[in-house]
Amino acid sequence: MTRSLLIAPQWIGDAVMTQPLLAQCQQRGERLTVAAMPWVAPIYEAMPECEAVLVLPFKRGALELYQRWSWARALRGQFERAYVCPNTFKSALLALWAEIPTRLGYVGEMRRWLLTHSLANPSKRERPSMVAFYAALVEADRFALEHPAGRSLERSPQLVVPPNWIQSALSSWRLTPQSYVVVAPGAEYGAAKRWPSAYFAQLCAGLDTTVVLLGSAKDQVVSQEIASGVEALTQRLGAASSRPQILDLTGQTTLQQALALVAGARGLVSNDSGLMHVAAALGVAQVALFGSSSPLHTPPQSALAHVLWLKTQADYAGDVACSPCFQRTCPLGHFRCMNDLGVERVLPLVKAWDLPPPREARLSPAATSR
Repeated sequence: MTRSLLIAPQWIGDAVMTQPLLAQCQQRGERLTVAAMPWVAPIYEAMPECEAVLVLPFKRGALELYQRWSWARALRGQFERAYVCPNTFKSALLALWAEIPTRLGYVGEMRRWLLTHSLANPSKRERPSMVAFYAALVEADRFALEHPAGRSLERSPQLVVPPNWIQSALSSWRLTPQSYVVVAPGAEYGAAKRWPSAYFAQLCAGLDTTVVLLGSAKDQVVSQEIASGVEALTQRLGAASSRPQILDLTGQTTLQQALALVAGARGLVSNDSGLMHVAAALGVAQVALFGSSSPLHTPPQSALAHVLWLKTQADYAGDVACSPCFQRTCPLGHFRCMNDLGVERVLPLVKAWDLPPPREARLSPAATSR
C-alpha cells in the first residue's frame, strides 16, 4: 500500500476542497497523512480518508529554512508520494528534503525542479473549480494509469464531524441541535468579499431564532457592529420583546468548535469564506453571498446551498460588469456588487428553510473513534 503525504493549503476553504483528492487517493489504495498548519489542521481531522495529521510548527509567512529542513529530515523513508497543494517554494522544499520519491504539484513560484511531476497553473480566466484544480493532482503521473481510481474530479467535498465534538460545543454554550442559525460575516481575503454589517444586522433582526455569530478575532469589530445594529433596530421598531438572541462567538472558538457549531445549526448565512465551504461539506443549508469573487470558481458544492450573486439575478437592472474583480477592496469605490444585494433577497430564503434531519454521515457514530 502506497504511503502518501499531502501538504495542505493554508486557507480553510481550500483545505475543504482538497477532500475529493484524498477520497480518490484512498480509493486506489493510498494511505494518507496530511501536513497542515494549525489553523487548518482540524479540517483534516474531519476527513475519514486521512489516517494522521501532522501539525506544521512554522510561523505564518515565515521562510524558516532550517526549521523546515529539520522537520522534513525526520520524515525520510516514511512516504512514497507527496501531493504539494500550496503553490509556494517552501512547501515543495518540505517534500524534497523528506526525500519523497514522487512529488506532485502545480508549477507555482520557481519550483518546477523541486517536483518530479508538475501541472501548469491555469490562468484565473481558465482555472476550473478549486475541487477539480486539486483533484487533478491525482492524475499527474504514470501511477494514475497503473492504479486508476475513477474520474470524480467534480464530486462534492464531504466532512464528518464526530458527534462528541458537536455535543461538547453545544453544551458549552447551552444550545440544542437545529435551534439556531449561524451567521459568518467575515471573509479573510478582504473587505470586498463582505456583505455590509448593517445588512447582516437587518437580517438578524428579522429572524425569530437564536443567531450565533462565528468568525476569527479579525471579525470581532464587524460582529459587534451587527449586534449593536440588531439592538438599535429592535428598539426603534418597539419590538424588544421579540428581539432575537445574538450569541457573538467571533474570536472565541477553536476551529474544531466552529465546525461543530456549523454542523449542529439549522443553517448558515455567509460571504464567500472558509465557513461557507465547511457548511457545504457538512450538508448544512446555507445562503452564500458573492460579490467581488465568483461562484463559478469557488462555489459551495451542496444541494442545500443557495448562492446569491447579482450577476445571475434576472430581476437586477444595475451595472455590476466589474464583478468579479477578485480585489481585496472595491477598486471603483461604489461596492455595488454587495451594496445592491439587499436584505429582501436573503431574509425570505432563511425563513423558508425546511430542513431534513442532520445528514447521517455527518453524525455517524463511527466518527466518535476519530
